[in-house]
Amino acid sequence: MRFLALLLLAVPVTVGGCSALGLGSGSGQGGSAASATPTPGTPWIVYDQGSPTPSPKVTFKGGSRSPVLPPVSFLPVDPACARSWTVNPVLIPMEVTPGQGSLKVTWPRQFGSDYRITAVKQPLVSGSQPPYTWKKIAAATGCTVTTTISGLQSGTPYVVWLDAPGTGYEPDGTRHPYSGKSGVVYPR
Repeated sequence: MRFLALLLLAVPVTVGGCSALGLGSGSGQGGSAASATPTPGTPWIVYDQGSPTPSPKVTFKGGSRSPVLPPVSFLPVDPACARSWTVNPVLIPMEVTPGQGSLKVTWPRQFGSDYRITAVKQPLVSGSQPPYTWKKIAAATGCTVTTTISGLQSGTPYVVWLDAPGTGYEPDGTRHPYSGKSGVVYPR
């Protein structure tokens, strides 16, 4: 009989746990505060479903880009010069004609300045670059100045540089920038 009493006492403890004996965590008034499934509290990670938005479109409001200036027509020194040149205010326009191992260069005369010209090889060279020499050209009296740079390698790319050192000075003493540069040209 004693075995039966222990068995009857063990069944409620096994089925109901400590609350069957009044030892559960609750209000202490005999009610059970424990439930079979706990209720979750407020989650600590909060997220919200979003929707895709299109990529922003870039718009320029002006002022951030340099203004595009209209081409300036070069005014010839002599009214009898009928040739019209389109120039940038600081660049001398040039026409370069390839010849056999040479380049013939023509440009408008301006400011009565002497000029200097050179042809610079364009292939990549590691280390220090080979020196180039300027060819001096005296001030001309006609509408244009023409010279030929000879002794060049056929089929080698060159860029022609032109400078007019006697074009005057800015108020701060720096020389007016007045020079020209061709695109890449290949002597025949």
